[in-house]
Amino acid sequence: MIQRTIYEKILKSIETKPVTLITGARQVGKTTICKMLVKEKGYNYVSLDNSRELSSAVNDPAMFLKMHPAPLIIDEVQKCKDLFAEIESIVNEARFNDIENRGMYVLTGSQTYNLMENVSETMSGRVTIVLMSPLSLREIRGLKEEPFLIDPIRNNKDALNNPISVNELYDYIVRGFYPEIYDKNIEDIDQFYSDYVMTYIERDVSQIIELRDKLRFQRFMEILASQTGEELTYDEIAKGIGVKTDTIQSWVSILAAGSIITLLEPYYENSVMSRVVKRPKIIFNDTGLAAYLSGLNNPTVLQKSKFNGRFVETYIINEIIKSFRNTGKKAKFYYYRDYDQKEIDLVVLHEGKLNLIECRFGVSFKGSDVSSFKKLESTNFELSNSGIVCNTDISYSLTDKYYAVPLASI
Repeated sequence: MIQRTIYEKILKSIETKPVTLITGARQVGKTTICKMLVKEKGYNYVSLDNSRELSSAVNDPAMFLKMHPAPLIIDEVQKCKDLFAEIESIVNEARFNDIENRGMYVLTGSQTYNLMENVSETMSGRVTIVLMSPLSLREIRGLKEEPFLIDPIRNNKDALNNPISVNELYDYIVRGFYPEIYDKNIEDIDQFYSDYVMTYIERDVSQIIELRDKLRFQRFMEILASQTGEELTYDEIAKGIGVKTDTIQSWVSILAAGSIITLLEPYYENSVMSRVVKRPKIIFNDTGLAAYLSGLNNPTVLQKSKFNGRFVETYIINEIIKSFRNTGKKAKFYYYRDYDQKEIDLVVLHEGKLNLIECRFGVSFKGSDVSSFKKLESTNFELSNSGIVCNTDISYSLTDKYYAVPLASI
């Protein structure tokens, strides 16, 4: 079993807050983390995937929690929203009576929207929210994770110690990063993702909306996957599928709530906001799922396709986001594009500094390839080291303050 970096963040939450909520897409490893907590920390465990337990929780939440005392893990907790109020009551009672209430409950679920709605209504200030991603490449390789920033010296050291060839890169992109693939050494990747999509639609999506045409929703996912790394245009997708635009908006929100996609919002400040494109950019949170849905489930085919660049960009952005999320470091992520066609693939706001990152397939670049960075040189924030993340083996200067660095260093 691959060691998860984010486990340390979960342990810290248990030591400081009464409730820890672990959320993330289906099969990112939430249940595996729960099993570790049962074994190492003595938690009781119950899953609301069990119909009998779910019925008990729905019919009498208070009695359910008496039958399953803290410290308790409740898996798929979003299936019974009334539990949140009962948990809040128990936590508050323990605090009022000067009873230790740290680490009382660990809750998990894959429908972020329902979970956040219930948490905001009941347990604000009493809960730490931990969003789990699929595996990072560093986790797969057993390496220490740190937030990724462009630092030529550190980037060189990381890349030289842990190189990744072009063939390896595309193999990882197509295989994706769900833990089960690596824990069980799954070879039939197509079957894995076929089962994944079917289960996601049947068990997750169908709980949120009534899908009369599940094949149409899958077609929607396929079209969206082929556009990973691109601006989101609701009207075009609606026309391609034959549904209304507001239906596509609803379906996009479902994928975002289930952590299947991330919507990167455009970055703007007052000085540039009138010229900035306002549409978000779609990033599929797992390249393997996106490759399967796009019919690009062969590394060689993907590398030679017109989708090559956007999948490499998606891979790089995902790995950078994971590097912050897994280590518990706060950052905000954006992209920049204006009506003059100036674009920056990723804008990272971290510790009051902006880091501008271009994601490219290739090795040789020059200063003109980061000319878009000038758009944000007058930013209200300090501009930190920025540059291009690409296939180079070693870092090199593009200008006196921008660099090209190896993607192997993420």
